[in-house]
Amino acid sequence: MKRNNPPHTKTISPEAPGGFAEHLRRAEKSAETVSKYARYARAFASFAGGAPVTKELAVEWKSGVSEKYSAAGANGMIAAVNSFLRYLGLGELRVSSLKVQRRAFLPGDRELLRAETERLIQTAEREGKPGLALAIRVMLATGARVSELKYITVEAARNGGVEIRLKGKTRELFLQPKLCLRLLRYAAGRGITSGRIFLTRSGAPVDRHTIWREMKALCAKAGVAAEKVFPHNLRKLFARTFFSRFPNLAALADVLGHSDVNTTRIYTAETAETHRRRLAALPLPL
Repeated sequence: MKRNNPPHTKTISPEAPGGFAEHLRRAEKSAETVSKYARYARAFASFAGGAPVTKELAVEWKSGVSEKYSAAGANGMIAAVNSFLRYLGLGELRVSSLKVQRRAFLPGDRELLRAETERLIQTAEREGKPGLALAIRVMLATGARVSELKYITVEAARNGGVEIRLKGKTRELFLQPKLCLRLLRYAAGRGITSGRIFLTRSGAPVDRHTIWREMKALCAKAGVAAEKVFPHNLRKLFARTFFSRFPNLAALADVLGHSDVNTTRIYTAETAETHRRRLAALPLPL
């Protein structure tokens, strides 16, 4: 009688996480994704501790991260480790992500308001950080990701827009005339006649961590809660502002570069208090 072969198992070599990172780079993943996925792969390899990787081990690891991190955080790690398992030829050992119920309303203490962004911009300018103030204006006015600031060039400001190619997708980022004038004025003041506008003192493109750190440093002086202030919240504020004037999810998805309108719906979430005010304003008999 023919016997079944034992399940496919493999130990993780010390070189595997590094090879995985190189595999992701060849697949043209962003530097941030490569760094994050490689970090989680190394953590998973450390958890395995040289033991054969089995479904039971993967489930045990998932249970541990599920208890320690939020569902969203754990799911990010699960996605990375599942990708690592596929790279190792162990795709059959992948674990399922945690189910997360979509919030109907945005927590009020996490909603960044337009007035608060204005205070951040004013504070940045007052503190001698015009580049940061301008970066905030660009993200707020266009919905651009902080990683897309590198596409904002003198040429883009002159043309009123730029084609962005990111994560295998292409979209057009439009720049309003007033914003173009600000960009060109800022570039001229720094002797930038062509190419990227947002640069560090060393001439390198500004990155997410630099913008995040500098925005956080403004919070106390601007009177804005620090937990509200991070670049992606500017993108979400743009989305809510756009949708309040033009309630078309498909159009907003195109502007933001989303391939799934369900992602766009998350961006347009408003607070429960906003919903209460709308209900109160309805001309209904009570």
